[in-house]
Amino acid sequence: MRARGIAARIAIAALAVAGLAVAIIAVGVIRIGGESFAALMVAAGESADHAHQMFDASVTVIFGLALVVAAIVALVLAAAFGRMLARPIQHVADAAERIAAGDLTARVPEEGPVEVRSLAAAYNTMADRLEEQEMMRREFVVNASHELRTPLTNLQGYLEALRDGVLPPDPATFDSLREEVDRLGRLAASLDVLAGAEGERPQPMDVDLGALVRGAADLAAPALARRSVRLNVAAEDGLFVRARPDELAQVMANLFQNAIRYTPSGGIVRLAAARTPEGALVWIKNTGSPIPPDDLPRVWERFYRVEKSRDPARGGAGIGLAIVKRLVEDAGGRVGAASDAAWTTFWFRLPSAG
Repeated sequence: MRARGIAARIAIAALAVAGLAVAIIAVGVIRIGGESFAALMVAAGESADHAHQMFDASVTVIFGLALVVAAIVALVLAAAFGRMLARPIQHVADAAERIAAGDLTARVPEEGPVEVRSLAAAYNTMADRLEEQEMMRREFVVNASHELRTPLTNLQGYLEALRDGVLPPDPATFDSLREEVDRLGRLAASLDVLAGAEGERPQPMDVDLGALVRGAADLAAPALARRSVRLNVAAEDGLFVRARPDELAQVMANLFQNAIRYTPSGGIVRLAAARTPEGALVWIKNTGSPIPPDDLPRVWERFYRVEKSRDPARGGAGIGLAIVKRLVEDAGGRVGAASDAAWTTFWFRLPSAG
């Protein structure tokens, strides 16, 4: 129906243009050409009335045929062009209805005029993004459910053991219960950050990034020392950025937690902060197993973990790097990662203050 509607409108427009063109030409020929023809015939000995009759008869037939031919050509071309234009648009409309019904695999062929091809390409890109977001949403729900279920299961086990008298109600038991509650609290707070909950966030201020980086390294040094991991720090002075200090401290803490978790005993962690033309750059790199190339682009996703076993001893909840990305981008910066057989590097860049 849509195809016929577009074709009909194009056909009517084409007929109107053809009719107007023929009418303009007819008026010009009849008025100017008729007078010239009559003058020539009178000069040849014919009467003026006879000359006008001859001219009218011949021109009327010619223009009638021209009008019919123009109408037929206009209709054929309009129908062909209308179908060529309407078919890909109809495909997009049908695919959009399938998307609305939940079929995120609907795609359309990129055909027709360049503008329509651009529309189809934009639709396919949109559909790809929707399908990708739906997959991420489902994965997020599954992972979040798992992360919530683990401490809840532990709490249930402790409480049942206390109720049945299997565990004594001593401080150690309550400490274990408190650890699980704290774990749930940290997870909820992290989800608030990822969801963009503003709360009562302080206003950004000028922060000495070099000093903050060195402070974060001092806090992480004991944990690295316990694993016999060597820490090298090189942070310039006077690296001022406009940000929230507490959030930058959380960024550094998350990056160090990641390095502590995945650097083997006897390994090396290197931390640096330097001034670049694009702003202040901070990077932290560690030795250890490289991140597979297929996993590297996804390390910033919520709940995504390269370590798939979900063993708490070998991996966290999978949201530390997602929080880093969120907080850095909130401060107007960018994040990145690289990994090879020697080093795994995470970096972020923030605009310089002022």
